[in-house]
Formats: sequence, structure tokens, C-alpha cells
Amino acid sequence: MGGLAALARADGHEVTGSDKNVYPPMSTQLEALGIELTEGYDPAQLDPRPDLVLIGNALSRGNPAVEAVLNQRIPYTSGPRWLGENYLSQRRVLAVAGTHGKTTTSSLLTWILDQAGYEPGFLIGGIPNNFGVSARSGSEWFVVEADEYDTAFFDKRAKFVHYRPEIAILNNLEFDHADIYPDLAAIQTQFHHLIRTVPGNGTLVVNDADAALGDVLDMGCWSRRAAFDLCEAEPSQGWQVKLAEPGGRRLVFFRDGEELGELSWTLSGRHNALNALAALAAADAAGVDPDLAINALARFTGVKRRMEQLGDVEEIRVYDDFAHHPTAIRLTLEGLRRSVGNARILVALEPASNTMRASHHVADLPNALMAADHVWIKTSDAMDWNPHEVLGKLDGQGRPRAQVENLVEDMLEIARPGDHVVFMSNQGFGNASRRFLEALEKRYAD
Repeated sequence: MGGLAALARADGHEVTGSDKNVYPPMSTQLEALGIELTEGYDPAQLDPRPDLVLIGNALSRGNPAVEAVLNQRIPYTSGPRWLGENYLSQRRVLAVAGTHGKTTTSSLLTWILDQAGYEPGFLIGGIPNNFGVSARSGSEWFVVEADEYDTAFFDKRAKFVHYRPEIAILNNLEFDHADIYPDLAAIQTQFHHLIRTVPGNGTLVVNDADAALGDVLDMGCWSRRAAFDLCEAEPSQGWQVKLAEPGGRRLVFFRDGEELGELSWTLSGRHNALNALAALAAADAAGVDPDLAINALARFTGVKRRMEQLGDVEEIRVYDDFAHHPTAIRLTLEGLRRSVGNARILVALEPASNTMRASHHVADLPNALMAADHVWIKTSDAMDWNPHEVLGKLDGQGRPRAQVENLVEDMLEIARPGDHVVFMSNQGFGNASRRFLEALEKRYAD
């Protein structure tokens, strides 16, 4: 919604907005754009009467501002529909979908197109460091992070059915969003609906190793397909990437068995290798030479809150990571482990999404956190499970903490030079990562 606000502002509209628990980096981006942001949902913010209200999918009936919009008959729509009708209908759209990696892959693809001179517009669910903003209008081409979450309380279709892409990346597919989908099959149906909107002369860039996506394609596919996968042995058909070193900081790309080039970059992990490969294949479908694309990837500097290194104090490195699903947590920590070898990894996890707070993924969390040496779990009244169920199965030390200040104190007590300290949450985490870093700086300054 913050990115939509930025696009509307760039288009000349006067834009205001409201939310609760506003936190960086989106709050600071909106402030820099001069967009007035109200904390909470007081109906008074609708005076004077706006011409149009975009209602986010986090809001439902009973919300004071929503009720005021309906009672006063103020025109309203959803963010995805507004985007589809006002921006994407006049552009060549590249959509990036999947349970994991959407933000990073969207950022990688946008950067490649930008460096190829395409001047793409984009709407991304994070802030790529290479651009410093989460959205811009751009020219003919537009990259959109295509979320499968529902559109609004009045439109229960997935958001991405509004985008009508010419090129679509399908990165992976697992069960998520348990608050709106009963099972994986329900999400697969939504992905099938997305595939139905891609034209016959368009391209689907699909993770060939993902069985759930294979089932979706079996429901029907009417577009060109570009399959991608890791190269575990000898190169074969489709798009492939091989890790030239275990951490994934050096990669070799192939297309139909032919080597395209080697990449040395700052990102790590098998998951990011696949993200880069998907972006490479999608850019190729848009007409970008792979050699140019690989050179662009070498200059990619990451995304805020996607294993973003916030600081390095006395060789204690502090990271902030947007974590919403056990698989994403596991891939991130395994990638870090391959990069740092035997160095200690300290993890603080805030299970903040609706699905994570519920008990759906409890069985998968111990394995997801296994690469860490010490784990803290931020507890809350909204959690439906006992953190000791997870922590008791870990080889390392683990501790639940209800208060952020106590969690930070614990971590400060244990942290020592050479450690890698990771804060994982898809919400604000009480600014725990910054508080830890500031306390660390003060400790060594004294």
C-alpha cells in the first residue's frame, strides 16, 4: 500500500493514508515523499471527503474507517485493482509470484532491466538498495511483486489476478496464509487463475523442481514456458545455475547446456542463486542479453530487511531479515551457515504473520532453525503454540522471551567477536535489531 501511495503521488494525486504499528523502512519512505500518514483508523481523517479510498486487505468490516467509507458512500476500491486499471493496463508487465523470494527476485529483475536501459517502473514489497524506493512509475515495462494473498474484504481473489502479466515468474509454491486458504490446493487454484491471464505469446518462467507448481501447470498452460532449476551435475535443458562455491557467492549460469557466464556477488545461498536465475530467464524473455544481465547482477546491492547487514561492531555482524515461513527461514540460515563456516549464528525470531502465530508450521520450525547456535523466540499472547515445543528440539541453546528489551539483553550477554546475529520478523520486532546494534556500539565505545 505504501508503494501504491508513492505511485499515486508521482502521478500527481494528493495522497494521505493510515495504518497501525507503522515502522521503517516504509514509514520513512512515505515521510520522505511528503505523504501524510495517520496512526490508527479514526474516521475524522476522511474529512475533507476524499475522491477515492484504496482499502488494504488487512482491513475488514468493523474497522472504524471502513465503516465510515461505506456509510458515507465514499468511492472505494482495492489497491491491486487500482494498480491494474490505472498503471498496468498500459504497460508490459513482468510479475513475480511464489511463496518465497518474491521481493528479492522482483528487485533483481528490475535492476537488470534498469541496467539494460528499459527504465522499468516497479512495485515491490521491500526497498531495493539500488533504487532506495519500493515503487516508481517508469516507462513501458513494469515489474510487480505478485502476491497470492487475497485482494480485499470485498474481493477474495488473489491480488495477482489483477495484474495481467506478459511475463510471469513462478518461483515456488508451499502452503501459507492459513488465515485465508484452507490448504495448498486452494492456493494452487489461485496460481492457476494467474496462469490463465498470461497471453499465449507471453512467457511463464517456472521452477522445474517444484512439484506443487507442476501440479498447477497440469491444470492448463497456454503460454511459452522457460523452466529453471539448480544444476547438481552436468548441465542439461532449460535454465540452470551451479554454485561455484558452497555459500553461493559465485555462480555459473547455463541455458540448454551452454554456459552463459559466471557471477560473483554479495548475496548467498541456493535460494538466491535460484532467484537470480529466474530473473535472468525473465529478462531474457523481455529481450535482455544474458551477458548484460549477469554483469548487472554483480552490481546488485540487496534489499532492505532481506538479510540486510545493519552493522559490524568488533566483528559482530548484525542482520535484519524479513521472515514469514519456515522454508524461507531455513534457506536463509543454511545459506548463511555455508558462507560463515563454523562461526556462531545467533537468531532472534518473531513469529508475526497470522500463519506463523498459529500452529500450522510448528513442526517445521526446529528444522528451519537448526543451522543456528543460539535461538530466541519472541512470544506473544497471539501465539497458539508453546515455543518450548520448538526450542526443545534444537541442538543449541534456546530461550523464549516476551519482552524485546529482555531478548536484546540476553543476546548482548552472549554475543562475542566473530558472531553473526540475525533478527527475523515480517513486522517491526519492536526495532530489536537496531536496539541491539546501538547497545553493541555503546558497549564497545565505553
